[in-house]
Parts: sequence; structure tokens; C-alpha cells
Amino acid sequence: MNIIRKIRSGYQHTIYACYLGYITQAVVNMFPPLLFLIFQDSFAISLREITSLVTVNFCVQIAVDIIAGKISHRVGYRKLAVFAHFIAAVGLSGFAWIPFVLPNAYAGLLVCVILNAVGGGLDEVLISPIVEACPADRNKETAMALLHSFYCWGVVAVVLLTTVFLKIFGKGAWRTACLLWAAVPFLDMLYFMLVPIAPWEADQDSMGYRKLAKSGTFWLLIVLMITAGASEQAMAQWASAFAESALQVSKMTGDLLGPCMFAVLMGISRVIYAKIAPKIDTLKFAMICGALCILSYLLAVFAPHPLLSLVGCALCGLSVGIFWPGFFSAAAVKLPKGGTALFSLLAFAGDIGCSGGPTLVGMVSGAFSDNLKTGLLASVIFPLVLIIASLLLRQRK
Repeated sequence: MNIIRKIRSGYQHTIYACYLGYITQAVVNMFPPLLFLIFQDSFAISLREITSLVTVNFCVQIAVDIIAGKISHRVGYRKLAVFAHFIAAVGLSGFAWIPFVLPNAYAGLLVCVILNAVGGGLDEVLISPIVEACPADRNKETAMALLHSFYCWGVVAVVLLTTVFLKIFGKGAWRTACLLWAAVPFLDMLYFMLVPIAPWEADQDSMGYRKLAKSGTFWLLIVLMITAGASEQAMAQWASAFAESALQVSKMTGDLLGPCMFAVLMGISRVIYAKIAPKIDTLKFAMICGALCILSYLLAVFAPHPLLSLVGCALCGLSVGIFWPGFFSAAAVKLPKGGTALFSLLAFAGDIGCSGGPTLVGMVSGAFSDNLKTGLLASVIFPLVLIIASLLLRQRK
């Protein structure tokens, strides 16, 4: 009872619940793709159907981004946060049984993906405003950077722990892994039932969608979020394939030194940003990181040795780490009356970028005989536009 009383009385526990919420997002986004080949073998489904699962996940999250911004202040953060984690727990655990009870296994996988996308999409919209609303003593930019770093640690944990688990117990234990990972959102659901959640003052007299759409500052923030998501995911999604096909290294080496190191360095950069955020100009620092992002892409593409190319992949994670938390914090400062509507639209724009970046790499690579180096080189456009938009936003009052 003393523990429950402490949880209910301190906003620090609200911050902890939000950290776990971002780990939930990492589980929802990263765990199912690790099982795609197992799904293909177990249920005899085509690669085209597997690809459609990714598309459905993206489309549902986009829809949730918009809807959540409209209903959050009516329903309440707590109810939606509890529902988000409940639905994510059902989706993750459902992979272990829903495809087996429905007549069509693919339909079962589709149901689970949709449930995951709803839970993850709600988390993406709700968690940041909940942190912004907390009457904490710490600097909000610091809290936001630490919050987003937990997504990175979640990604690393999901990849490493799932790989080790399936290596020890065999691929046949994948259903058990689903149930174990479902415990993360389930426990956080219980946490959100107890922690105090403050109303966000920006929601009391928020601008709304129409007023936001008339703001030039808002559209610059949208451009920043699109280019941030694209800069990040263009490398994150293709790093493994790039290492294996273009650099001719083993899959294990490529995964550990490519996407895994990318996530580690992205997490480290967010922790560093959390410490220095109160002392720096976020948008100016974002421009510096944008320049580093361009250099990392060029190093990955043009380095004379595969190891240096992998260093470029990893450095990209270090450079993009500030973008999401930094731009969310900048949005709260530049548009203090934006409310949850602002955060939902920023999440929407970020998801567009997260899909558009990897898509551009794939399209350009395909146009040049599946040359991933050419595709990644084209992605330099994203951090370049990000630098220009950051400069323009700095100049706006």
C-alpha cells in the first residue's frame, strides 16, 4: 500500500511510466518485423503479404495520429494511455494465438498488426504531452530528450534479447517470446492506472487545427518533423541490407555494427542532449547535427573500406538523435497554445517522413539497378532541407 501511495503522489512516477511507454513503442515497432520470416515459414504466406503488414501498420498509425489529437482532451490522457497499452498488449500476445484460431492465418496477423498500430500510435501522440504537462522541476527539454532516448534503448533491447532468446530456445519458441514482450505494455497499463496525470494548460485554450494551419511556424515544424523522420529511418531501415549487399559483410556483423550501433548512438546522443539542452540553442544545435548527418551519409556511401561505411551508418544515429525530442520541445516553445493537436500533427508528419525516407531509398536504388549506395546518397536531401528549415524557424519570433 505504501508503494501505491508513493506512485499516486509523485509526478516522477508519471515520467517513469512515460519512459516505459516509449519502450512499449519500441517493442510494438521492432518486435514483429523480427518474426516476419518465421511468419512466412509457419503460415506459408507470401513476401507480398508480409510487405502489406508494414503498409497497414503505417496507415493505421497515421490515422491514429490525427484522431487522437481530436479526442484526447475529451476522453482524457489517462483513459487513452491505459487503452493504448491494453490494446498493444493484446496485439503482441495475439501473434501467439490469433492466427491459429482464425480460419485464415494472414487475417490473424493483420488483426494483431492493427491492434499494435493503434496502441503505438496512441502512445506516440499521448506520451509527449503528458510529460510536458508534468509540474516537474527539471527542464522540459531535458525530460523530452531522456524520454525519446528510451525508445532507442527499447530498440536495442528488443533486437538483442529476441535474437538471444530464439538462439537459445530455437525459433519454435517465438510464441513464448510474444507473450513475454506483451508483459511490457501490460505492466505499463497498470502503471498508468495509478500515476498522477496533470491537465496540460495548452489544451485549455488550444489553437486547434484551423489556426495551426494558418501559422507559418507550424508548417516549418511540419517540414522539420518530416525531414527528421526521413533522415533517421532512411538509414535505420536500410542499414542491414546495405551492409550485407553493398558492403559484402555477414548479416550478424552488419546488424550489430549497422542498425544496432545506430540505435545505441542515437540513444547516447539523446542522453547527452538531455544534459546540455538548457544551455544551448536547440535549433542551432539541430543544424550542426544536420551537417553531421550529411557527412555520415557521405561516409557510408563513399568510404573506401566497409568498416568505415559502417561507421558512417552508426554516426548517422548519433546525428539524428536530437531531432525528434528537440523539435517537439521547440514546438512547445514556438507554439505554446498548440495543445495536443500540435503534437498529433507533428507525430503524423514524423510518420510520413519515417515512411517516405526508406521509400525514396528503395525507389532510387531500384532505378539504378538496386544500387543502395545511390539510394542512400539521394537521402542527403532530407538533412539538407532540415538545416534550411531550422534556420528559417530560428528567425521567426
